[in-house]
Formats: sequence, C-alpha cells, structure tokens
Amino acid sequence: MGKRDYYEVLGVEKSASQEDLKKAYRKLAMQFHPDRNPDNKEAEEKFKEAAEAYEILSNDDKRQKYDRYGHDGVKGSAYGSSGFTDINDIFSHFSDIFGGSSIFDDFFGGGGSRTRGRRQSTGVPGSDLRVNLKLTLEEIATGTTKKLKIKKQVKCNQCNGTGAEAGTSTKTCPVCHGSGEVKTISRSVFGQFVNISSCSNCNGEGTVVETPCKKCMGDGRVNDEVSVSINVPPGVNEGSYMTLRGEGNAGKRGGPSGDIMVVFQEITHEYFIREGDDIIYDLYVSFPAATLGGEVEVPTLNGKAILKIEAGTQPGKMLKMRDKGIKHLNHSGHGDQLVRVNIDVPKKITSKEKELLKELLNSANFKKSPNSDEKNFFKRF
Repeated sequence: MGKRDYYEVLGVEKSASQEDLKKAYRKLAMQFHPDRNPDNKEAEEKFKEAAEAYEILSNDDKRQKYDRYGHDGVKGSAYGSSGFTDINDIFSHFSDIFGGSSIFDDFFGGGGSRTRGRRQSTGVPGSDLRVNLKLTLEEIATGTTKKLKIKKQVKCNQCNGTGAEAGTSTKTCPVCHGSGEVKTISRSVFGQFVNISSCSNCNGEGTVVETPCKKCMGDGRVNDEVSVSINVPPGVNEGSYMTLRGEGNAGKRGGPSGDIMVVFQEITHEYFIREGDDIIYDLYVSFPAATLGGEVEVPTLNGKAILKIEAGTQPGKMLKMRDKGIKHLNHSGHGDQLVRVNIDVPKKITSKEKELLKELLNSANFKKSPNSDEKNFFKRF
C-alpha cells in the first residue's frame, strides 16, 4: 500500500500554518504514544506515520518539494530511511518544537533532557459539597433567597491555612525536592520511558510541614458550621441545580476551596399541579353552577382571584388565567394558570332535591339525545 498524503495524515489543509501543523501533530502523538498503547502495532505505526508527516511538513524546504513532487520529492528524508531510526530518535528530534520542551516531557516525562522546574505549592483543593434545597411552588414562581447553615471545612485561623505552627514554616519535600513528583524509569523494546507519579511523601505539594499547627494538626483547615446565602432565581425545576463557586470545603494547606452544588427539590402543592411554567388547578362546581354560569373565587400563587364561568360549561373544560403561572427562567414573562372544570356530584341529597331532579330529568333540555356517533353505532348494531 502506498503512503498516505502527509496533510491527510495530520488532518490539516494544504494551507495550514506551522502552528496548525504543530497542534495537529501534538494531538496525534498524544493519541498514539506507545505508553498509552502498549503492544499495539497499529498505534505504533500511526505514531511513526504522524512523526514522518510532521518532520517533512514542518521544514519549509522539504514541504515545498513535497507540495511540488509528492513523496518522490522527499525520499530519504523521513522515518525508515536516512531520517529516524527508532522511536527514541523521534523523541529527541522533536524535543524543541513546543517552546523549548518536548511534548513527551510535558505529558510522559521522557525523551528530552530538560529538567522540570520546582513548582509552587498550592495545597490540595477542597472537596465539593451537595445541598438539597426544598422550595414551595410560590417560592419557585417568583424566586427567593434562602439562608442555610452548612457544616464544612474552613481555613484554620490559628495558622491562616498553612498548617504550620506560629513562628514556623513549611520546608521543601526531601523526597521530590519540591517538584511534587517522583520519576521512575522503565525500559522496553522501544527504548527508555520515564513515568511520573505524585510524590507520596508530600502528596504532590512539593512542601512538608515541619511543626504542625496544634489546632488543625497540620491540615490547614478545621470543621465548622457557616451560614450560606442562596439566591434562587424564579422558574427553577425539580432536580435542576446551581453551583456556588468557592463555597465548598476549604483546601488543604492553602489549596483552593471546593464548590457547593445546590440541588432544587419542589414541595408538592396542596392545590396546584405544575406543567412547565403553567400550573393546573382543579375547580369543582355544582351542576347548577356549571349550567347557569357565574363567578367563582379561585386560589392563585399570589392570592385569590375571581374567575368567570360561562353558562353551559362542560366538565373537563380548561379555562386560562393568563400570566398567573410561574415566571420564566432567565427571560421575561410568566406561564398561565389553567383551571380545569369538574362537576361536583353530591353523594347525599334531600327528598325535596330528589323531587326537583326528577322533575328536571323529564325536561326537554335535560334529556340526553345521542350524538351522531352513537346513532351510527346503534344503526350498525
């Protein structure tokens, strides 16, 4: 099989800049690196193929020849000929293409001769917290502010979060010498690889506490209960959440604080059923009231309101009360309140009421006449 086009290998256009080539090669090198694909011959070949393509296209002179003559114009210039001899050769060849350090130094710790600089210790980040916040439908409709007491880890005020006793300080970790990492070297048929892991002596911080603070025992934080104010926007839903950045547990020895994830829970309402930003209310009226029509008082999220019932309103009909629902989340406007009309049939009636109903039963307007579908059914039957 012939060689693939170098631009196709890197996944770039022929007009790609040197920076575009570098980014494309970096991505492929990370994807098919032997450390990530042990004993995978296909990944190894793709790794070599990407290195060959980049070696040609990153050189202006070779790129011009390749653009003009194709693979024939650059014979003897790439991997497998007079160029690279093995994967270690690839590592060393590209050790300077990314700002003075190899991508393999940055991500795998091998291939280059540059020594990692001592890093600044920033402590261990604090963990996140989750809070379930119950809200009434009225609170959801307009938004609200809640104040909660939360137990969490806060910065120790005796050592100011450093973990060191007053008058003392931290010192450089003697194991990793401040880098926060420990290197181990392994060898394979592909050459030498350097594996980097977090230093177990300082937990990757690069420093250790010489004299721990007596209050926090060197942790830099203590347990406490604090008040947190939560501004709930209108229109939130059951299960939706908001994140309070930096309000979680304090970080260990000066590390950044975690977050608080507030998960909203909707309390079941006594009268209303929520449908998106609309609310449904079941209104029960007597048969005479539905027949004669009139005005009734119904509850809303903002108090009581008068609703007009048209004469002859049928059971199950939905009456709309505009803008009486829940305010839309993140934009203007409100949902509606939908009133579903139900006929309230009494379970017990007096003898006089019974006589009146019997009288009505024989009246023309109260005799049920079958509709067209029923008539057709009986004809077919």
